[in-house]
Amino acid sequence: MEGPIHAPLRHFTASDGLRLGYRAHRCGLPEAPALVTLHGLASNGTRFSEFCAHSRLRDTWDLYQPDLRGHGASMTRKAFSRWLWCQDQISLLDREGHGQAVFMGHSLGAQVAMELAVRHPDRVRALILIDPVFPEALRGVLAVVRRLNLLNCLLVPPVRLIGRIFAASRRFPYRDLHALDAQARQRLEEGELQDIVRLYMSPRADLRFLPLANYLQDLREVVRPLPGPELIRQPVLVLQSGESGISDPQITTRQIQLFPHAECVHIDADHWLLTEQPDQARDVIDQWCLARLI
Repeated sequence: MEGPIHAPLRHFTASDGLRLGYRAHRCGLPEAPALVTLHGLASNGTRFSEFCAHSRLRDTWDLYQPDLRGHGASMTRKAFSRWLWCQDQISLLDREGHGQAVFMGHSLGAQVAMELAVRHPDRVRALILIDPVFPEALRGVLAVVRRLNLLNCLLVPPVRLIGRIFAASRRFPYRDLHALDAQARQRLEEGELQDIVRLYMSPRADLRFLPLANYLQDLREVVRPLPGPELIRQPVLVLQSGESGISDPQITTRQIQLFPHAECVHIDADHWLLTEQPDQARDVIDQWCLARLI
């Protein structure tokens, strides 16, 4: 899987002793600003490999792509939550010697970024939210998951226990999301892919790469209430899709307007902006960081 598009895997130890994986591109400049990317549901840090490989920030910024615990090279069968994901990002900053970072999250990763900004405001310089997911805006399958979240929460402990007893030795392959993005982009261009949501929200495909209990925990976290946007005082850049297949755009827009210091850019895409419009999304992010945060 490794190639020039992917930075090599590194590891650090979280506050509870779990070994977590991440990728890093360090520009080599002293006191360089840091950008930490946070992936979405059933994903991993390679969601941002293409961005990090081509971003203009590479020359003057340190870029980090962690795999959230329970995913990719941070695999575990132990319980996890948005709170633990936040703690892990603080450990990563400490490991790499950064007092602060800009956190860029997609979907569920945007939720983690928002939680970080409220829980650890002194460690968060700014937020970049790529099609953020607000629970009240969910529609389709995730809206059903939200209504059934109590049942899901009750299922997680026994499913996790069964997995630890009967499937503890199973090893999950590492998913190369850059390769999946390239395939999806080609199919979109050729008109062979009509519904990108079915490709990127397929439980059958996702469960090849992580345990069922981890997938259920992802679902639990994505529908759990978020800190109010009005509590986030840092600068915020939002990249909002023109028509998301998983969220109501009007409700999402109303939530975005609650951020005290936010700029919103609309991009003609579904929920996976970095797949569908990688150059446009990257240019918006680069320009905002270089203009606002230097």
